[in-house]
Amino acid sequence: MAEGLNEGGSEPGDGDGRGEFIDSLMDTELYSIGAYFCDEHPDLVDEVVARSEAIERSGLEGYATAAGADVEETFETLLTGLAVRYYKAVAG
Repeated sequence: MAEGLNEGGSEPGDGDGRGEFIDSLMDTELYSIGAYFCDEHPDLVDEVVARSEAIERSGLEGYATAAGADVEETFETLLTGLAVRYYKAVAG
């Protein structure tokens, strides 16, 4: 097989643009969390992403203290927001 070509003889990434790498990204716990949250709580997606971005800026403890929240709860919000962003980026 010629270098740079896949089994079908086309350049990698030709066709629908999904290859094994993208499929592997979809087969992760983070992707599953993001997909589930988006499906079950579509009305909260923007809010959880905004909160996770605020947590990134303030840090876990800083955000938790300012919000009067538990650090573990704050971490769960951060993780959910990251999972939603990951899901949306991979799923398109």
